[in-house]
Amino acid sequence: MASDEGRLPVEIPLEELSPAALRGVVEAFVNREGTDYGAVERSLEEKVADVMRQLKRGEARIVFDPESESVTLVPLPR
Repeated sequence: MASDEGRLPVEIPLEELSPAALRGVVEAFVNREGTDYGAVERSLEEKVADVMRQLKRGEARIVFDPESESVTLVPLPR
C-alpha cells in the first residue's frame, strides 16, 4: 500500500524554474477565469509584474499538487 506522503502538495522554489517556466506559471495564474484584480482593469504585464514581486518578496509561493497534477500560486499569511 502506497503512502499518502507522496501525494502531498510540494512547494517549488523559484530557483528551480527557468525564467520562461516561471513566466508561464505566473501567466497561467493571472489568466485563470475568476481571478479578481479589483475595479480597475490592468494589463497582463502589470498583473505578471505584481505576482512576480510577491513571489520574490516571499509573499506567495508556487505549489505543485501531485494529485491533480497542477501548479498554483498560494499567498502566505502575513
